[in-house]
Amino acid sequence: MSETAPSGTSTPATSRRAPAWLGYTGVYLLLFLIGTETFLVSPLLPTIAADLDVSEVAAAHTVTAYTLAYAAGAPFLGVLSDRFGRYPTIVAGAALFCVSNVVAGLAPSLAVLIAARVLGALGAAMAGPSIWAHLAETSPEESRGRAIGTGMALFAAGQVFGVPAGGFSVGLGGWPAPFLLLALLSAVAVAGVAVQTRPGRWPDAPRPGGTDLRAVLTVWTDGTLRHVLVTVLFLQAANLGAYTFLGVVLHARFGLTVDQLGLLGILVGAGSFAGSLAAGRLGDRARRLGRSGTGLVVLWCALLAAGVVVAALGAPLWVCLAAVMVWFFASGAFGTDVQTLLINLRPRLGATSSSWNTACLYIGAGAGTWAVGLVADQRIGMAAVGGALAGVAALLAAGLAPRVRRGAAMPPSGPDEA
Repeated sequence: MSETAPSGTSTPATSRRAPAWLGYTGVYLLLFLIGTETFLVSPLLPTIAADLDVSEVAAAHTVTAYTLAYAAGAPFLGVLSDRFGRYPTIVAGAALFCVSNVVAGLAPSLAVLIAARVLGALGAAMAGPSIWAHLAETSPEESRGRAIGTGMALFAAGQVFGVPAGGFSVGLGGWPAPFLLLALLSAVAVAGVAVQTRPGRWPDAPRPGGTDLRAVLTVWTDGTLRHVLVTVLFLQAANLGAYTFLGVVLHARFGLTVDQLGLLGILVGAGSFAGSLAAGRLGDRARRLGRSGTGLVVLWCALLAAGVVVAALGAPLWVCLAAVMVWFFASGAFGTDVQTLLINLRPRLGATSSSWNTACLYIGAGAGTWAVGLVADQRIGMAAVGGALAGVAALLAAGLAPRVRRGAAMPPSGPDEA
């Protein structure tokens, strides 16, 4: 890891006193709740279907609507943050996320519930990329990775927490209860965000006045950003495509029950949580030594490839479970380092590139699931396709270092700066 850090990593945050860690509680809570929302509906589908008198397949459209709305809307909403600043987009996104959960909890029909989920996804897509950019711009350069890594860890924890939280809350007040509880906690987050990101507390980084919707595509015309995002596509195709079939493979090989497979989520969450925190610290250390941290991205891709293959083919069971832990440690670490790298490369396009990062995650997940599913033996498909895609991601990541060095000498990208 001898690559040199891009000179563009310095942002206005490095020249002023850093806020206390407690100053991020609002945005951290919001990231946790956005993560929770992602898989909240999964355990609720049978109850929603029965109560609204629809099939479970129809009820599952609430999940599809959320992911599609987030993936499609995020790049365009990210531009708003880069154009108008972090404060209005974080607060507006958080408020929309809160209102959407109120509507979902009171929804009298499936159509209203789906509409509420779409609104929630758009609120999350508006707030999420702005939060990542906000963390990067207001944290000191020497601890920027830790600030982003903590957010990633809480987002991952929320994803794991969403399934059991949804199931438990149903016993308190039916399927609307989880949404209303999420709305209540979201209101707390909105208040915290409104106070902690208010203008004048931590001045926003200078905004390029001409940034407009053209910036959505500008990210892809920047060779270095494009290289990072293509790497994300391949890695997430391997990561989430293989994960889709992990439960099926472990059930077939070791006879794990549904309850036992449910506990697997705890292992996945613990790995992602630990990897996110560790990557933040390691990335900060690399940058203090004058390196960009792209070598760490290569390492995470390689570890993930090995974890997927051993989890699919290894034996006995404890070896497979250890491989799953390594796999998702690498997944969480990759997410943190890539998010930090994207914002460091082009700070003025921070939210836009972060939103494309999320969109690539969803696109990669769909493509990877399709590719693994093409193989009749899902164990072989998971190992071969997942391992190969992660290997390609590692090769792509290895080519990032020279691009980052060249990109450091370039002026920031943007249609207004051409």
